[in-house]
Order: sequence, then C-alpha cells, then structure tokens
Amino acid sequence: MPSLALDVVVTRADTIESRHLVHAAVIGPNDDLIATAHDQSMVTMWRSCSKMFQVMPFLSSGGFDKLGWGNEELALACASHGGEPEHLVVAERMLASMGLEEGDLACGPHEPLSARGVKMARESGRQYSRLHNNCSGKHAAMLGRAYTAGWALQGYERADHQVQRSCLNEVSAWSGVAVDDMPIGVDGCGVVVMALPLDRMALAYSRWARAVHSGEELPSRIAAAIRAHPHLIGGTDRFDTMILQETGGRVIAKVGAEGVHSLAIPESGIGIAIKVEDGALRAQHIAVIRALQLLGELPETLTPRIAEWAHKPIRNTRNEIVGEVRLAR
Repeated sequence: MPSLALDVVVTRADTIESRHLVHAAVIGPNDDLIATAHDQSMVTMWRSCSKMFQVMPFLSSGGFDKLGWGNEELALACASHGGEPEHLVVAERMLASMGLEEGDLACGPHEPLSARGVKMARESGRQYSRLHNNCSGKHAAMLGRAYTAGWALQGYERADHQVQRSCLNEVSAWSGVAVDDMPIGVDGCGVVVMALPLDRMALAYSRWARAVHSGEELPSRIAAAIRAHPHLIGGTDRFDTMILQETGGRVIAKVGAEGVHSLAIPESGIGIAIKVEDGALRAQHIAVIRALQLLGELPETLTPRIAEWAHKPIRNTRNEIVGEVRLAR
C-alpha cells in the first residue's frame, strides 16, 4: 500500500525551523484503504468537513424545499465561507424566509475569513455579526430543519436536540461509526462536533463521491450546488473555492479547523482525509495538494493558481523573503 509523503517543513535560510507531521487516509471505490500517511486510524474532530452530511436530513425531510430554498442556500449550508457580501446576503435570506434574524443564530460573530470580507466590512462600516461567522449557512440550515419539523428553535445546537441527533445519525450511516462510539464536543461555532478515525472520514467521503457519480439524489444535489456556486462554499481567497474552480469541479474539498481536510473525487470514487497533527493551517493546503498529486488527481506541474498554495514564502517585516513553507524532502 502506498505511503504518502505529506509532511511539511518551515525553513529560514537553509535551516528547518519547524516540522508539521501530516496523517492521511485514502479510501478507494471498493471501500478499500488504498494509501496512507503515518496513522490512518488517528481519531480527531471532523470539524466543518461534516457539513455535507449534516444537511442531508434536512433535504430528505422535505423541509429544505418547503422553504423554497435553492442551490445558493444549499451551497452556503455546506460552506466555511469568507464572510463576504455574497455570503451575508444568502444567510440573511435564509433566515428571513422563516421570519428569523441574525440573533437567532447560535454561532458567535468573528472577523471574516476572507481578506476581501474584512476589507468590505471595514469600508462599509458594518460591525462583524453572526452572519460573518463562516458557519452561518450551516446554522441557518439547522434552524430551517427545526422550523419545518416543528421542533424547538432554541437549543438547536445542543447534542440532545433532534436536529443534532439527526445529523449524528447521518454521519454514522456514511462513516460506519456508531453514534455511541463517536466522541462528541462543541465546535468553534457552538454546534455539536464529532470525532472519527481518519479512515472512516475518508470512507464517508468515498461513499459520498460514488453516490454523486452514480446520480443518487441527495448527494448529487449537494455536489451540483457546490459546483454551481464555488464562491459560496469558500470565497475569494479560500482554498476550497480555488480547488473547485481549478479542477472544474472534479475535486470537491472541504476544510475543517485544526488541520483537518476531507476531499471527494466523484469520477474516481476516492475519499481523502488529512490531519496536520499540530493543527497548523500553513501546512494543511500544501499537504492536500501533494496528496492529490501523488494520487494522480493533480499533475506534477501545477496551474499557477494552485502553485501559489503549494509553496509559501516566509517574509520578514521588511517584506523580504527569508524562508519558505514547503514539503519535507
């Protein structure tokens, strides 16, 4: 079985200053483990990588369509967005369709993840709100699930609420991990987050990829929405948007916090889960790109836009390049 070399180092001059250990699991079209890096069974929180599965119970219930929502709302429900105006408009529209407002979201406000989002908020004089939270679309969809099911809206983010139980059951169905075997925590946005072994994360994404390729209704709807609106899934300077656009939607990537990333390649039936052990974002994208190259899903000679993410210069306060973030050799 291939062992993927994904570790990343940070250099200054010719000296390695820091090293990031990267774990990974790759599952192929027959549920087989086809490649690994370090500990493929490492258990870690799945963070935002689970969003495509968390929205499925809402879709299957019919509540999503009852609200008259479409591809933009579905893409934002799966997004870790950059807090740009396009994202805020969709999130506001989702809430307004239920007679709700920003204060009904259980997530807290934070600075937009996109530099453009920060710039536009500053220029408009708009204070950061819960709508700027990168998970506001997911939260609006969870409110939609409770609203259309007739469940209590307050507390929808808690582990004992019907919304979260349905999300956990969906993740269990795709990953094969029993809900009782999932360590449960609270995500950065305040909602339930579950922990899984990396190979089970990759298994869920592989199964989802194959379901998309075979035309199964719900996975295909989600993939179509993401492909139709790559800007909504991330943003102007967001990695997942870039990968979607540069691969023509062939690779669907989903970022998670603390160095977690999951990817689906529907045509190949491949699912990938990556974890930077120390959670460093600066290593995460480099490792993802290299994994795709080693699996033959990206060429050795990258497009200029992807190449910008595959190698990062280190600059000092005088803007001089004094080192780099790169793959370990």
